[in-house]
Amino acid sequence: MEWYVAYLALGLLAGFLGGLFGIGGGTILVPLLLWLFEAQGFATEQTMHLALGTSMAVILFTAMASTRKHHQHGAVRWSVVRGITPGILLGTALGAACAAYIPAQGLSLVFAIFVYFAAAQILLDIRPHAARGLPSATGMSTMGVFTGWLSSLVSIGGGTVVIPFLVWCNIPLRHAIGTASAIGFSVAIGGTIGYIIIGWSTLGLPSAHLGYVYLPALLWVASASVGSASLGARIAHKIDIALLRKAFALLLLALATKMLLRALS
Repeated sequence: MEWYVAYLALGLLAGFLGGLFGIGGGTILVPLLLWLFEAQGFATEQTMHLALGTSMAVILFTAMASTRKHHQHGAVRWSVVRGITPGILLGTALGAACAAYIPAQGLSLVFAIFVYFAAAQILLDIRPHAARGLPSATGMSTMGVFTGWLSSLVSIGGGTVVIPFLVWCNIPLRHAIGTASAIGFSVAIGGTIGYIIIGWSTLGLPSAHLGYVYLPALLWVASASVGSASLGARIAHKIDIALLRKAFALLLLALATKMLLRALS
């Protein structure tokens, strides 16, 4: 029962942050799921893949909840979502395929480096200036493939990549966050299917799994995250989240450092 309580608490935190910042929650979910799985005694060589796959499945629910709330505020550019989704689905399949051939230590290093980048982007307020319109269909597809590949590989909703891109393409920040939430749902569909497939025949996984998706964690984390994602998205439209973003970046730095030390040891 204590594990279920831990999963519920994790779901509340990840869902709220995902809705607030449009990030899908994976940057928080992956390291915390990894430590919970290790504490439960799961095989070390499989915990990272399980954390990535389970996190991606949870993002299905958090992205759906936050998208609904952002849509109610008119902050989702559905034409952008439709244009980028085919590339997203292809990219997530490629990302999951790559993850199948990377050992757990390598995935931990890739994830830690990515989270350092995401945290630095927030702390330094690196935000591109609106300089152009949206690219052609080919450009959108290319961006979708890259976003899907990276998002699937490190199990994020894609907001860290998509939000700066949309701002650069002259879309207001709040609309960029709302649109990124909807794109995160497409990312999660492709990524979840990919991690189920690559883990389908893997031996030694804990009971109640679907490929690299651990179902008890998915159930409890997703149950808690849906409501908190809606709350986070609602708050994002009412307050200045600049200070909160800085605090969130410091948390990311701490998590990334712990992941890096774990991988190097």
